[in-house]
Amino acid sequence: MEKGNLSIHSENILPIIKKWLYSDSDIFVRELVSNAADAIAKLKKLSDIGEAPNVSKDEKYAIHVRTNKEAKTITFEDNGIGMTADEIREYITQIAFSGASAFLDKYKDKMGNDEIIGHFGLGFYSCFMVADKVQIDTLSFQEGAEAARWICEGGIEYEMTAGDRATRGTTITLFVGEEHEDFLEEHKLRGILTKYCNFIPVEIFLNAPDPTETPTEDSEATNENSSEGFSEDLSDAEATDNDLEDDTEVASKPEEPKPINDINPLWTKQPNECTDEEYKEFYRKVFMDFNEPLFWIHLNMDYPFRLQGILYFPKLKHELEYIEGQVKLYNNQVFVADNIKEVIPEYLLLLKGVMDCPDLPLNVSRSFLQSDNNVKKMSGYISKKVADKLNSMFKKEREQFQSYWDDISPFIKYGCIKEKDFYDKIKTSVLYKTTADNYATLTEFMERNSEKTDKTVFYVSNSQQQAQYIKMFKDQGLEAVYLTTQLDGPFMSYVESYEKDVEFNRIDSNLSDALKSEKPGEGNEDSDENSAHNEAMEELFREALSNDKLKVNVESLKSEDISAVILLPEQSRRMQEMAKNFGGGMMGMGMPMFDNEESLVLNRNHSLVKSLFSLKDNPTRREDTHLVACQLYDLALMGHKPLSNEQMTRFIERSNKILGRIAE
Repeated sequence: MEKGNLSIHSENILPIIKKWLYSDSDIFVRELVSNAADAIAKLKKLSDIGEAPNVSKDEKYAIHVRTNKEAKTITFEDNGIGMTADEIREYITQIAFSGASAFLDKYKDKMGNDEIIGHFGLGFYSCFMVADKVQIDTLSFQEGAEAARWICEGGIEYEMTAGDRATRGTTITLFVGEEHEDFLEEHKLRGILTKYCNFIPVEIFLNAPDPTETPTEDSEATNENSSEGFSEDLSDAEATDNDLEDDTEVASKPEEPKPINDINPLWTKQPNECTDEEYKEFYRKVFMDFNEPLFWIHLNMDYPFRLQGILYFPKLKHELEYIEGQVKLYNNQVFVADNIKEVIPEYLLLLKGVMDCPDLPLNVSRSFLQSDNNVKKMSGYISKKVADKLNSMFKKEREQFQSYWDDISPFIKYGCIKEKDFYDKIKTSVLYKTTADNYATLTEFMERNSEKTDKTVFYVSNSQQQAQYIKMFKDQGLEAVYLTTQLDGPFMSYVESYEKDVEFNRIDSNLSDALKSEKPGEGNEDSDENSAHNEAMEELFREALSNDKLKVNVESLKSEDISAVILLPEQSRRMQEMAKNFGGGMMGMGMPMFDNEESLVLNRNHSLVKSLFSLKDNPTRREDTHLVACQLYDLALMGHKPLSNEQMTRFIERSNKILGRIAE
């Protein structure tokens, strides 16, 4: 027997002291299964390069995980490279010494560094998060090697003796502590294995029968009884046909256990090897989403870093759903974490997908990721590939691209805001849905409308609320774009900051000259007459509405169906919304408030407005004049913004009063 002390490297043990390895105790499953996969990968490599002549090229490799509630143990067994006693001393007793690194250094001239998962030496010790005692039984692949057993009970002392393992590989037995006995439940362990190891490149079996074990007496008796009963049934039925006997023999064989993982996930294949149905099935399996994705991007590169993955663009059910994305990060098919924004551009986290980055360690700090140049290059590459895919779809399959636009536009706009490089790459493919029921790029829209609106892009934020303005635009052959989501406000400001010849104005911000009448006698009144009309109407409406700050203008509009509209300058409206978003706190910042910037525009060509001109000077019709003025104002206001409860109550009461007078 040999006894000794664990050799602790103080510079590497500090992270353990600070955070005891990992924040989630279930991570030990990932670490031990990953180590087992490493052991098998190493043996495969040695066999391939002729360093393991006693290993068959047709060897079937597997990892077995078993639980024993009575003994309170969990075992992880592999048929990989195994270890000698000296290797246990080197790789196990020296904490933070990476066995994978040592292996790669030794054989670096004969092999690449792919398919070896471990890049650090703490993974094995994660098992002490749940185990009071850990036992290793191992036998090296080397000719003449002797089995070894290593036992440690969580302190810095261990015992190592000769072992009794007869086959190559390693078994790690965890004697689970009382407070962690829930890990002995098969359903819980299966869930953890599915989470972390669902795509690990070696078949994993959970609580599968051990083919090397001989059946117990009870099982033999059961089999005998079953055979006798089956024979009697056949005898009674006089079933003597040889084919039936053959079928019976096949039926009596135990069912072959199935691995719980997929060792060849879709992202490991070349895109031209995958069918649309395979992509959809993989999406359903991984994300438990039975709605079909719109489309996907398959990433596959080897230089200057290795990266594989699939990004899915899901169909959104409602505007806010785009925040529920999930991008899973893997290392050599071992799950690391969800939504690591240091590796994956933040805006891509709105999507669903998988990324396999073998060049990143399984466990690494955020500060490392933020400073690592490879990580930055990786993030930039992913962003470029996404932009390239979208641009290609826009150019080659525009009709289909347009059919996706309503679903993917929140993602694209968010990406533009978050990353200038992405905006520069994608801006020529960004679409705007127009009131003419089509889609156009910003350039296309400006070219179609520049003669009538100069560099102004009018937009609709609420199609129902602003229906009157939309009709007014359509009647005059003008277009506006729909910008109706919460992202559109900051997106507009972002575009304006980089596109100096573009200015967004809501459709009710001002009147385009194209909406005003140019007919003789309808828009050419002299300035003195216009001024007099404005003053008279302003005085009337201020008195009727008890609002001495209301601004009123009289214009001749081409549309005779519109009696009045409310206008609010774009910048004033944006400042109002900004102040509202800050809870009114901008007053304390010295920012001006724009509570009285709205103006009422009366259409001189509308019959009701014409009636007001004749009524306003009739003292006997004063009440009627005020009634019409208030009704005109509320009708215009309803097309601009929702009425308050008090305003709506007055509007309904006034409407009933007007209808009552008509009915008299």
